[in-house]
Amino acid sequence: MNERDLVRILQRQSPLIGDDCAVLPNGRTDLLVTTDQFIEDVHFRRDTHSASDIGWAMLARGLSDIASMGGTPDYAFVSLALPEWAGASWVKGFYRGFHSLAKRHSVKLGGGDLSHAASLYCDVLVLGAVPRGKALLRSGATPGDTIYVSGPLGRPKKRPQPRVEIGQSLRGRATACMDLSDGLSLDLARLCEASCVGAEISAVPVGRGASIESALHGGEDYELLFTSRRRLPYFAIGTICTGRGVTFDGTPLEPRGYDHFAQRTTRSR
Repeated sequence: MNERDLVRILQRQSPLIGDDCAVLPNGRTDLLVTTDQFIEDVHFRRDTHSASDIGWAMLARGLSDIASMGGTPDYAFVSLALPEWAGASWVKGFYRGFHSLAKRHSVKLGGGDLSHAASLYCDVLVLGAVPRGKALLRSGATPGDTIYVSGPLGRPKKRPQPRVEIGQSLRGRATACMDLSDGLSLDLARLCEASCVGAEISAVPVGRGASIESALHGGEDYELLFTSRRRLPYFAIGTICTGRGVTFDGTPLEPRGYDHFAQRTTRSR
């Protein structure tokens, strides 16, 4: 079983599942809700990530989901399960990183939960909003749309920059959108599946010091992947087509990004 298999099972239970956020009607706006986990030795290692970096990155994951829907983030709720090694100094550093990013986007900490565990466990719930009916979904791409990414790929950062302003600017201009967290090859396949289309890509912007392999499959870029019928000032990488699957320079591209369940026995992220 891989992650996509499990998502298909959950989608049969709820029509709200399938995009980067759940979209809930709320008067003149739609409420955006997203949750993300950040787990020691799965998403990070404490010998390579400071407490401040972890606090920043955890919130960035949730903000990137809000960005991909074209929304404005408002509140975050943080739950922490702390092992013995994570004392008061570590917790202060964690929230220092969290608040550094939160202030940039006017996000307020609304609460959360505290517990203990053998390994560090973090969970963030982010609430945001978008004008009614304006949320960007994965399912709107149509043949002929240009495929874009918002920045160079292949170099994961300890302090990723959520593309909130870019996402907001794409409302009414993008036909489909999602964030790039698990690798271009895998995330583009997910967007195509949601839209019942295929994709042909030929140009991928590679970050400085990265390889085309990491740009295609590496993940943790937290850029936006989107489609549009318009010419936009971002990196055009290909075109949406009829049929199914993704090709790169005419060759079928296997979706080899990060899958939690398919790679449970391999490297941690």
